[in-house]
Amino acid sequence: MDAETAHPARRYNYWLGGTDNFAADRASGDELERLFPKVRVGALANRALLQRATRFLAAEAGIRQFLDIGTGLPTADNTHEVAQRHAPDSRIVYVDNDPMVTSMAENLLTSSAEGRTAYLEADLRDPAAILAHDTLRETLDLSQPVGLMLIAVLHFLHGPGAAKPVVGRLLDALPPGSFLVATHATSDFGTPEQQALYQQLVEQGRSDVWTRSRDEFADLFAGLELVDPGVVPASEWRPDPGTLIPDRSDINVWAAVGRKP
Repeated sequence: MDAETAHPARRYNYWLGGTDNFAADRASGDELERLFPKVRVGALANRALLQRATRFLAAEAGIRQFLDIGTGLPTADNTHEVAQRHAPDSRIVYVDNDPMVTSMAENLLTSSAEGRTAYLEADLRDPAAILAHDTLRETLDLSQPVGLMLIAVLHFLHGPGAAKPVVGRLLDALPPGSFLVATHATSDFGTPEQQALYQQLVEQGRSDVWTRSRDEFADLFAGLELVDPGVVPASEWRPDPGTLIPDRSDINVWAAVGRKP
């Protein structure tokens, strides 16, 4: 475990108010928040979207299996907690590449008696290894629909078009009736000056997030049946009644849910 280098999962934990992070993670988070003061608002909106989308899959769409890649450090209302609250027999496999997540997940990611929760350490950039992992095969039945959760993780795949083949490989392994839930950081709502600044941070290695446009994000759902309201900022995907919707420039996260026909 490298405590001297910021890791996205631990930085995200810091933005969400958690304590499972190191000085390097906090410094990275503080620098990005200084340059983009609403980044924490976006992180919270992204987390709330995960919970609403999981509730939709379990309570409305009848999904009982979930593959959550890039899960991050466990906090309140993880995917399995939301899913098993509505469908106790739900089975969940979490995937992350941070060893700190591994050690904490083993202690905190407990399951309902009727369902099952498992964790494996692997990298999104190697979908074949994830799909072939014994833990996944022992926990999920890939002949039955799966909810594929790619929440705030695809933007760590750098380069134009880099996310699409990874998503395609994962979806190809899942049967009809499966769902893709994804969120992705974007610069679409920033001013030209903010967009230029962010690109400079990426080029200098001061940010590890590769933002994508709405069109490139929407293309990840090509061939899927988009669930209403389609591709929208995370805070605008089926918000709970009475929820205050922030300005889109405060969120900077696209979200969508699609069903594999």
